[in-house]
Amino acid sequence: MTDAHTLFDKVWAEHEIVRQDNGECLLWIDRHFVHEGSFHAFNQVKARGGTVAEPGLTFGVADHYVPTRHRREIANPDIARMVALLKENAGTHEITLFGLDDPRQGIVHVIGPEQGLTLPGLVIVCGDSHTSTHGAFGALSFGIGASEVAHVLMTQTLWQKKPKRMRVTVDGALAEGIGAKDIALTLIARIGADGAQGHAIEFAGSTIRNLSMEGRLTLCNMSIEAGARCGMVAPDETTLAYVRGRPFAPQGDMLDRAAQHWQTLHSDADAAFEREVTLAAADVVPIVTWGITPADALPIDGAVPDPARESNPARATQIAEAIDYMGLTPGQKLTDVRIDRVFIGSCTNSRIEDLRAAAAILAGRTSKVPGLVSPGSTSVKRQAEDEGLDRIFRTAGLEWAESGCSMCVGINGDLVPPGERCASSTNRNFRGRQGPGARTHIMSPAMVAAAAVSGHLADARVFLAGRKG
Repeated sequence: MTDAHTLFDKVWAEHEIVRQDNGECLLWIDRHFVHEGSFHAFNQVKARGGTVAEPGLTFGVADHYVPTRHRREIANPDIARMVALLKENAGTHEITLFGLDDPRQGIVHVIGPEQGLTLPGLVIVCGDSHTSTHGAFGALSFGIGASEVAHVLMTQTLWQKKPKRMRVTVDGALAEGIGAKDIALTLIARIGADGAQGHAIEFAGSTIRNLSMEGRLTLCNMSIEAGARCGMVAPDETTLAYVRGRPFAPQGDMLDRAAQHWQTLHSDADAAFEREVTLAAADVVPIVTWGITPADALPIDGAVPDPARESNPARATQIAEAIDYMGLTPGQKLTDVRIDRVFIGSCTNSRIEDLRAAAAILAGRTSKVPGLVSPGSTSVKRQAEDEGLDRIFRTAGLEWAESGCSMCVGINGDLVPPGERCASSTNRNFRGRQGPGARTHIMSPAMVAAAAVSGHLADARVFLAGRKG
């Protein structure tokens, strides 16, 4: 055995209570987020006559199903009931709730960091696959199923098998107009949508260290789209600066003591990873998806692939099916792909940095298609309005909504109509993800804004030329 450990190993070891012969480990859970879709798990707790073991470590958030418009009286009775059940369960079990009437409400993966609930070295779970987002702080965070949610509610522990370790190193300076979403899509296009299956990814290198916390959150959010169990970035001064002063974060001497420990949360020089992947920042360019998985992504100056040129028969079939669903033509230039609407939001790209990036392109311009902008939290919404970003979006012709998962998931009334094509800052472009028959192209917020003012997929750098955003 070596004394050198990865960041993932260190956090896992601090939370492992017991390990069985079959490799299953019982982990202590530091933070458990639940949302309105978690009512199944609360029903299981009730059916077993149980209670929430650690209500102070469980936090409820209304975000997935809630409408971003007209939500004083939710029109859909099923959704209204789910929101009411979340409030009822939170009250019964004395759980802190960030509900619709709370000024801190927002998407769970936005408000966790925003409120200081997400901290380095914690183990964080939620009944949502994009819980990997919180790994940007050097936390071990991952999504769990309904039965696992019930187990955590009743025991504050969870059985898990330890994944393998994978390091993705990115070095160099990113060019203007290129960000974390472009890095993520470039990685996924290279290794595939299941390229990191069975692994925990650690993102490292000078490019990653120079990312803001918002950028790191985007990167870890997208790690699940590469098939990873989670994504992590070692905490540093950028992390500490973000955490300092947050409502639920340690304060004063407690923060100083915590920071001393956080500084040990990094991979040792000789730590071994089962897989290493390297990217050069200079090779990362504006990128968009053309197909029906995040791995179907190409630089904006590329063209739709031709299945007839694919040597692998299975891949050729996949390409042909994706092209058919998306209504594209083999060899078609991506910049010739016209869009019907845009969406800026989701747990991937709805933070203030994301809104600023989109506004930098939209300022003084008009969108050629309708669109919706949904900030990641009520706090982000207020900050954006204080900065005048909402006026830029509205003047451009886009709708400014409340916070929530919105058009990312298509279960809350915010839908892309069947057959329409949407340029979206979300994380998934699966069939029907944004509504039955919807065609989704995922990209960075800046690229969404460029598509909006063009009416087709476009290079954001063209619209940033001559502007200092």
